[in-house]
Amino acid sequence: MHRADTPTSVVRRRLLRTALGLPIAAATVLHADRTDAATLKIGAPAPPAVLVTLEGARYDTRQLVGQVVILTFWATWCTPCRKELPALSAYAKAHAEQGLTVLGFALDDADQRDAVRQVATTLDFPVGFLLPDSAPGYGRIWRMPANFTIGRDGRLCDNAWDDKDSGWSEERLERVITPQLARA
Repeated sequence: MHRADTPTSVVRRRLLRTALGLPIAAATVLHADRTDAATLKIGAPAPPAVLVTLEGARYDTRQLVGQVVILTFWATWCTPCRKELPALSAYAKAHAEQGLTVLGFALDDADQRDAVRQVATTLDFPVGFLLPDSAPGYGRIWRMPANFTIGRDGRLCDNAWDDKDSGWSEERLERVITPQLARA
């Protein structure tokens, strides 16, 4: 249970999940302690995010200053997410030596670990589950794919909530990320 959970809130969340058919991770994000996504501003310091991978490695954006960091929120059941992942993976692999780090947060249920792992094996970036304390400053992930980019200086330079189509295509990666990588 989350530190702020009460038996009533846990039951309420379970009922909500059941009624809406939401995966556990998505329902957890609905409840997560979070900063209002409206406070996310391009050029402002990016809220911290921590990914714990399926293998147990830990990536903290506060320790990645100097890198361009993409936070991608996806799920195995999200068709647009699954379409963008190959392009994002290829771009991540091609630009890793230029200082690009991609962190993939899966919104699937924990019992979908095998399905998430199967997708993760095809990707050239680390993947883990979105936990309530993974990325609370990015607001409730209510649409996917949702992607945020942190520049080398630790400031937000791309905000999923400001772009009606925050999914990655080769063209969008070149337009949004390539200039960030060119900055020293």
